Amino acid sequence: MTTVTLVGTRLAAVGEEFVYHGEADGCTGCPYRDQCLNLTPGRRYEVTSVRENGQTLDCAMHDTGARAVEVRPAAIRANVPSKGAYAGSKASLGGPCPHTECPSHRYCEPAGAAFGEEYRIETIVGDPPHDYCMLDRDLTLVEFEAPDDT
Repeated sequence: MTTVTLVGTRLAAVGEEFVYHGEADGCTGCPYRDQCLNLTPGRRYEVTSVRENGQTLDCAMHDTGARAVEVRPAAIRANVPSKGAYAGSKASLGGPCPHTECPSHRYCEPAGAAFGEEYRIETIVGDPPHDYCMLDRDLTLVEFEAPDDT
């Protein structure tokens, strides 16, 4: 299901993904609050369409303004412990990783997913992009199902 919301003009392109962080200080008193602050904080979204002929609105948070777009919750790619990881099962992230230089780090700590939460695995992608896990974890790269926003 899609939702109409406002995003900064730099994000207003089909296929762009972002994590909604909720209300910011600059949102106080904004006349567009109801159209903009209508997503679930911490959730990852994908822009599915940009409203044609929509105007660019002044925004205290986005220096180039905001545009109306349609978004839907996005699937999240993540590394999970390999044991029990199969399509349709539920899995949690393996835990924080301090090795930010690792090519898998963005999948071990993916934006839009929280440690301690369970997510349903939609697809097994395969092996993670790293050659060796510096925390000696046996991991599988998966795609979590997009959550239902209802």
